[in-house]
Amino acid sequence: MRIAMLAMVALAAFVATPVRAAPTQDEQFWFLTLAQGSVKGDLLYLLELQPRFGGDGADVNQIILRPAVGVRLNDRLSIYQGYAAVRSPRSGGPDLREDRAFQQINWAIGRVAGGAFTSRTRLEQRWLSSGDDLGWRAREMLRYARPLSGKPGSVAALVSVEAFVALNDTDWGARSGFDRLRSFAGVEVPLSGKSTVEIGYLNQYVNNRGRRDGMNHVLAVNLMLRP
Repeated sequence: MRIAMLAMVALAAFVATPVRAAPTQDEQFWFLTLAQGSVKGDLLYLLELQPRFGGDGADVNQIILRPAVGVRLNDRLSIYQGYAAVRSPRSGGPDLREDRAFQQINWAIGRVAGGAFTSRTRLEQRWLSSGDDLGWRAREMLRYARPLSGKPGSVAALVSVEAFVALNDTDWGARSGFDRLRSFAGVEVPLSGKSTVEIGYLNQYVNNRGRRDGMNHVLAVNLMLRP
């Protein structure tokens, strides 16, 4: 919960700052495939692959592969240790490579107004090929899904918000404080078994210190595979 508090404090500080120059805009498409489930008993696995297309959706600007193993502590709380390989193509030069270790807490907070309210807290350790320093970043996501028919297992309205906070400065460009904010609104459609697909609009606001901030308008499709 301490990480969640840090994220909320940083976001409040950002909102309170004076009006800035209009951010640069980009239209993007992100396609996430996430497989998750139980290896055996309370031992869990997670495997994520996500290509992201930028430049108005015409170019691949990032590919993320993110595996993790976890433990279910109880019906509402799970913890994970994982690794993410992030590759960002660069025209006229080598790809930007990022390696991340991360620790994650998934918490099913409970039901609110007929929907499920959940939290994901993640702490990342980041290494980039453009520098030598280790960067620390905290992320807190709150998610709410409510079946449109009022019955579990039906199409659900889905909203989420995720705040990113950099915890230190690095020689590759990270600066401590508010980093970015992602807001999502869409629908969750059930597939076979417990699998679902999420489709909607994601807005990403990026705090680019020293230059104009960025805003990404993203068509997000998330395929969630659960056996």
